[in-house]
Amino acid sequence: MKKIVECVPNFSEGRDEAKVGLLINAIASVPEIFVLDHDIDADHNRTVITFIGEPQAVVEAAFRGAATALELIDLNHHKGTHPRFGALDVLPFIPIKGITMDECVKLARHAGERIASELRIPVYLYEKAATRMDRIDLADVRRGEFEGLRKDIVTNPDRKPDFGEPRIHMTGGAVAIGARTMLIAYNINLATGDLSVAKKVARAVRGRDGGLKYVKALGMQLKDRNQVQVSMNLVNYQATPIYRVFEMVRMEAARYGVAIAGSKIVGLVPQAALNSCIEFFLQIDNFNEDSIFEHRMRSEMARQEGIDEMTPRLEDHAAEVAQSPTIDEFVEEVSNATLAPDGGTVAAYAGALAAALATLVCNLTIGQHTPAAAEVRAILKQIEQLSADLRLAVSEEAEGRASILDALALPRETEAEKLARAIAVEDAAKNALAVPLRVAQSSLEVLEWLSVLAEIGNPAAFPNIATGAQVAMAAIRGAIYNVLSQLTSINDDDFNRSHRSDLSDLIHRGKEMADEIEMLFFRLYPK
Repeated sequence: MKKIVECVPNFSEGRDEAKVGLLINAIASVPEIFVLDHDIDADHNRTVITFIGEPQAVVEAAFRGAATALELIDLNHHKGTHPRFGALDVLPFIPIKGITMDECVKLARHAGERIASELRIPVYLYEKAATRMDRIDLADVRRGEFEGLRKDIVTNPDRKPDFGEPRIHMTGGAVAIGARTMLIAYNINLATGDLSVAKKVARAVRGRDGGLKYVKALGMQLKDRNQVQVSMNLVNYQATPIYRVFEMVRMEAARYGVAIAGSKIVGLVPQAALNSCIEFFLQIDNFNEDSIFEHRMRSEMARQEGIDEMTPRLEDHAAEVAQSPTIDEFVEEVSNATLAPDGGTVAAYAGALAAALATLVCNLTIGQHTPAAAEVRAILKQIEQLSADLRLAVSEEAEGRASILDALALPRETEAEKLARAIAVEDAAKNALAVPLRVAQSSLEVLEWLSVLAEIGNPAAFPNIATGAQVAMAAIRGAIYNVLSQLTSINDDDFNRSHRSDLSDLIHRGKEMADEIEMLFFRLYPK
């Protein structure tokens, strides 16, 4: 196949395997479609099916899946822990080989028009296919679920679908259709039945509340297991790897005296995502090589077409990162009288430079073949991930600023427009906070590793450690200044209070470590 699109429909049925079998058969009935995986979850009462094919074949298979779901699933009798508003709840199109994201956006919209027209199901576009800022996030689209949308779609103009009539399908509800990069659905079960713990951990981890930028998380109850779950989507597994998510959930749960009972990847996972976890024990339930996207794609296509080798490149499915400018170009861009790049971008750049100095110290230590070399190699991998994240933030800072400017440019002639603009500005400000918060947190982690390297690193590299610590501290302060300035446009008192408390803690911890490293430096090199 010259062009390969992945489609991962989520159906609101996870307890009747016969119905799931009919859904799979409907999708697989389209020629040149390869069903790679299906994951049935009885607690969520939800099934995720993964299939690939040429663009038009994928759209046809998606339509057949939607039509079959409409016949088999009645949401009036559906109960499960996972949020849902449709029989076919979510339908994302993902570029894999020889196709762009823009082309997948067109496929999503074409599929949406057809499903709305022929099946009379209201369709909402999300992620890259969204036509409105308030519908980019799937959680915003699905707010209120099936029961809430039944009334809102009729009475609230903001809930009017992108395609179809403003009327919910009596049994099939609605469907969210989008285009996105490859994500990893990753669930961690906690050894407690206390739902409040899962919700607190989910809030600490998810990006929109100041956690990990590329993580979406919900706390859920697993009644049959007497456990709770942190259910997550990792939307950029390169910038925020699985092991970092696992470790953060583990540490946050430990605050409440709760351990991890196990974890599970829903659907398939890129090999690159597992490579970064090779030295970490993730407790993934029933994991085997058939859970790997590339392996299943090759084996399924080989079985059906006799293809021996087919290895699509998946490395490009993290967030799109602009090419890094030279230092001269960056200085020139900052000095121009524009809103981006600005102090937030410089803070991210400073964090990346601190990570570069930490990397230098690691390499100088490993080259000495000291007893600490093995430990430093492990530290180096952590720093490399932080470095990638901070370099990515350099470009993302400008994106966050642009989203706020777009919201500020909205019309404000009528009272309704003024209210919509105010809400959009506040939402954009909250979303934009995620980048500088991540810069501050990642820079603090760099500083923590520099503190470790101060004890075990090559002594000759200590000036680089001391310099890196001060640069990392500058990055923390710069990022926090940007967060504080954006908080002034947010009227949510709880949101403000929580973030200001976190910022104070970040500054205190960072300053403590930077000062300690500076004291050690002057003991080695007296004034």
